[in-house]
Amino acid sequence: MAEIIPHWLTKQAYLSPNQPAIETVNGSTLTFSELMRQSQDLAKRLANLGISNGTHVGVLSNNNTTMILVIHALSYLGAVCVLLNTRLTPDELNYQIHDAEVEMVISQDELLDKANQLKVKQVKGFSEVRKEAQLEVQLVSEINLDDPFTIIYTSGTTGFPKGVIHTYGNHWWSAIGSVLNLGLSNKDKWLAVLPYFHVGGLSIFMKSVIYGMPVYLVEKFNEQIVLDAIMNRGVTIASVVTVMVQRILEVLGQNHFPTHFRCMLLGGGPAPVPLLEQANDRRIPIFQSFGMTETSSQIVTLSPRDALKKIGSAGKPLFPAQVQIMGADSSGIGEIFVKGPMVTNGYFNNQEANERSFQEGWLATGDLGYLDEEGFLYVVDRRKDLIISGGENIYPSEIESVLSACNGVREVGVTGKPDVYWGEIPIAFIVRSTEKINEEDILQFAEKHLARYKLPKEIYFVGELPRNASNKLVRSMLLDLLEK
Repeated sequence: MAEIIPHWLTKQAYLSPNQPAIETVNGSTLTFSELMRQSQDLAKRLANLGISNGTHVGVLSNNNTTMILVIHALSYLGAVCVLLNTRLTPDELNYQIHDAEVEMVISQDELLDKANQLKVKQVKGFSEVRKEAQLEVQLVSEINLDDPFTIIYTSGTTGFPKGVIHTYGNHWWSAIGSVLNLGLSNKDKWLAVLPYFHVGGLSIFMKSVIYGMPVYLVEKFNEQIVLDAIMNRGVTIASVVTVMVQRILEVLGQNHFPTHFRCMLLGGGPAPVPLLEQANDRRIPIFQSFGMTETSSQIVTLSPRDALKKIGSAGKPLFPAQVQIMGADSSGIGEIFVKGPMVTNGYFNNQEANERSFQEGWLATGDLGYLDEEGFLYVVDRRKDLIISGGENIYPSEIESVLSACNGVREVGVTGKPDVYWGEIPIAFIVRSTEKINEEDILQFAEKHLARYKLPKEIYFVGELPRNASNKLVRSMLLDLLEK
């Protein structure tokens, strides 16, 4: 039997009408009642464009308040929101639009040049939508948790990207699982700087309407702005990836975070242990987490009580979730499988991927890891990033973690390079913080911490590493740097 709840934004506007919902860097604030009114207003204008229950609508936008209003507006019409990555080319976006059966694209005005190259029946900019007449339609007052709400595409680093269907229930249980782990204070304010077209950024706004919690909206990552938000704007929780932490620590200097700050929720893959130890020494509460598009954001997270004693672990599965390791080798490392109500029921229009990825309710994540004797998960690497050299398994994240502790190394990315003799060899790409450091210095440091077969056989100094819209390292693009 389907579970029905009141529309979550309408309910929160009823419970906490004057509570801030969204705060911005320029000082503007939307209360929950204002957020509801503006979203419903926009919904009626979108209805005038022919959007109704079940319509698949693409949203092409970088981080901004209007994007969030559009997403809520689509929920009031029962439409399905297909979030489009603004960094993709028109060809890449057209693949997703065709695959997701998108009928219309709503675009940030600044991205209309790209939007108008998309093969879709209708494209409208945000400002155009606001000028539409309102159609007096019956807006959704109740949410069926089984109904689809969003489709977000995987990164597609291997093969074609897949459209992950998130139901309202997936988003609901993701928020509930998080709050049962982190708790909730009436002073909480969550910093949203990750891209909102990815589930890690979007999920913050779902938590906001479910918890009645303000979000501090940041359009683009800047370490000074983020630090100011933490120090001076009352932010208590921030969702970040590793490179953001590195840059924040550099700017922080010898200062400390204020006592009201509760945690940095760190996702986007295994973090270098030296970075976590450095943050620990500075009394910066970083909680590692593990999640993916398919799990509607985090599904495994360190709890506050375990954050310091389990540095390097992603934690234990959130309350409604389960984790198991399948096909483990002699060291206990195998593929991570997950299960829970925040996990997608499947990919849109892709039965082959569904059959390959789901086994009796368990999702194969494609990530490698192990559970320690207390049940804490340690994520080692992506299966596709694994380097097999002379029959030995080499995990790039382990080498990256070691090299990142070397003085003069600012960022590091490691990947496998085809080799006639060994099959593959590990090579490292390094962004230096000082020109004084050279290849010999790095290898001498690495030899003290890594087995000989794990040492990078080639080292390249580069200006920057390839990263995706979430600032996560894209290892599959490292070899492309050799051609530049």
